Amino acid sequence: MSKPVTLALAAERWPIAGSFGISRGSKTEAVAVVAELRDGNARGRGECVPYARYGESVDSVMAQINAMRPKIDAGLDRQGLQTAMPPGAARNALDCAFWDLEAKRSNRPVHDVAGLPAPHELTTAYTISLDAPDVMAKAAKGAASRALLKIKLGAEGDAARIAAVRAAAPRSVLIVDANEGWNDDNLAANFAACAESGVVLIEQPLPEGKDQVLGRMKRPIPVCADESLHDRASFSALASKYDAVNIKLDKAGGLTEALAMLAEAQRRNFTIMVGCMVATSLAMAPAVLLAQQARFVDLDGPLLLRKDRQDGLRYAESLIYPPSPALWG
Repeated sequence: MSKPVTLALAAERWPIAGSFGISRGSKTEAVAVVAELRDGNARGRGECVPYARYGESVDSVMAQINAMRPKIDAGLDRQGLQTAMPPGAARNALDCAFWDLEAKRSNRPVHDVAGLPAPHELTTAYTISLDAPDVMAKAAKGAASRALLKIKLGAEGDAARIAAVRAAAPRSVLIVDANEGWNDDNLAANFAACAESGVVLIEQPLPEGKDQVLGRMKRPIPVCADESLHDRASFSALASKYDAVNIKLDKAGGLTEALAMLAEAQRRNFTIMVGCMVATSLAMAPAVLLAQQARFVDLDGPLLLRKDRQDGLRYAESLIYPPSPALWG
């Protein structure tokens, strides 16, 4: 018989190195919520980052998780969690904590518990924040040795931004994330500017629910759904408008749903991207397992912080390595 599981919860502030800017604004710190499950001997942890775009705050996410205490005390497990909570950051923290706890209890790595192959190192994107063209060019020049750069756009003057980045990093593969910042009027011109700079993928150019034109136009560059994709229920609205999907644990509500989304995306022939919020290695660790089957990997969150947590992931230039059990899994 399993021992009773107790829940501990904390909000943590992690300063960003400089600032992180997208079309909706900029920030100088990442605020993460960490859930910890203990059974007396084993400990499992999960980290999430509440996102205001989806109506989340640190307070609301902590309240959602705290509301699960009676059910956890009564024996709630990871499978039951999937119906006990909706998709989102709160469920992600608990889901990943349950996976970690299962691994620690069984003295087996999570990939073995999940029936997945052993993970290996991956090439991850490195993000260049939205700013003036010269500022972005300077940042891109400093990262020009990296294999894959993710360029944040979504404001007036994006053509100049992407041209400046390409000139500063001529050999890097470029993907663009507009974070819903374009519209029907500037879409074609921005696509053309990105094509001129050799961009290979564009994430979420138009706002969720206002993206119908994507299904009617010839897309010169593959388009990836991000804000328009949450869990498996989102897929039916993406047909004909998107070529790829960005699966994030905080949107999906954890690794359990994200693995199911991966299978569904493959069934529907979407190109797979696995992304993240700005967060520590604890949030990246389960996503590394998910990303083993992705075409594009964007798990650079810890690289954007002033410092990472203890036992963090190993990064070597553009490579990200699987986590150690001391971190997660």
